Amino acid sequence: MPQKVRIALDAMGGDVGASVVIPGAAISLSRHPGSEFLLVGDRAKIEPELARHPALKAVSKVIHTDVAVKGDEKPSQALRRTRRASSMWLAIDAVKHGEADVAISAGNTGALMAMGGLNLRTLPGVDRPALAAVWPTLRGDSVVLDLGATIGGDARHLTTLAVMGSAMASVLFDLERPTVGLLNIGSEEIKGHEEIREAAGMLRAMNSTQFNYIGFVEGDGIGKGLADVIVSEGFCGNIALKTAEGTARQMFGLLREAMSSSWLARIGYLFARGAFQKLRDKLDPNKSNGSILLGLKGVVVKSHGGTNAEGFAYAVDVGYEMAHYDLLTKINQMLNRDGSALVQAPTAQEAVS
Repeated sequence: MPQKVRIALDAMGGDVGASVVIPGAAISLSRHPGSEFLLVGDRAKIEPELARHPALKAVSKVIHTDVAVKGDEKPSQALRRTRRASSMWLAIDAVKHGEADVAISAGNTGALMAMGGLNLRTLPGVDRPALAAVWPTLRGDSVVLDLGATIGGDARHLTTLAVMGSAMASVLFDLERPTVGLLNIGSEEIKGHEEIREAAGMLRAMNSTQFNYIGFVEGDGIGKGLADVIVSEGFCGNIALKTAEGTARQMFGLLREAMSSSWLARIGYLFARGAFQKLRDKLDPNKSNGSILLGLKGVVVKSHGGTNAEGFAYAVDVGYEMAHYDLLTKINQMLNRDGSALVQAPTAQEAVS
């Protein structure tokens, strides 16, 4: 693992750019002193923010560009207009050329995936990258993927996601053999479409020493923490993510309404304030910020575009951990060890017969 982790930041990505990126990097640096930063963006906007954080300034280098990817641009438009010039592209390019160990952006998700795939390419054995994130559960945390990098996927794609997600979980949670479940409409083996049933057969047949496949997991099983890694194709994964985020916001809204409904409720809140704060911290999306674009020949992290400085710091923390503990080597090892079995693994029908 590298002694120093070099982190390239798209300082113009997200809703407000440098005014969140720079203080977020400073917060992360206080937690991970072994970090160095490449701050990519408009020098005129970066340097005033950087002046407020001397410790960060001492370990940072500014790469100037005044070209930024717009939040509403289609990936194809962003590539045509800003390829090789935007802060997003240059941050990823720094990883490609060994100038940084990880690139982090709060910018346009589609553009980041397109630029990451075009510039870094995918690892051997990986057809398409996936967005993976840490999901808070009743049991602790789980890795969930794909959260919307691509739509659809055959059985081999799902098994590849299982291998990559397991590598991420082993790095983040220090697990020798993470448990893996496939997101499905039921736990019975006859449920679901053909691709997911075939993937289940392949994962059982692999009998991996690197992860433990436990079967199908229904939607409510994510929050229960039934598996360390939950695998889904991107369409369903993104819907699950957005539903969970919306439910958390709804719950907080209902709690605020209930706690202010009467003077007795207000008094009760005073006694239970500590418990409510713990609940808020557990479900705060800023504290689980930072999705990994898995499957590329380089580490790329996507932050929420509307996050605050503390939230962006968590995305930087994720990038630091992935680089520090050498996620790419772990994924390559698992793909070479278990991924080689994907071609030979029998289909679901063969496994049953």
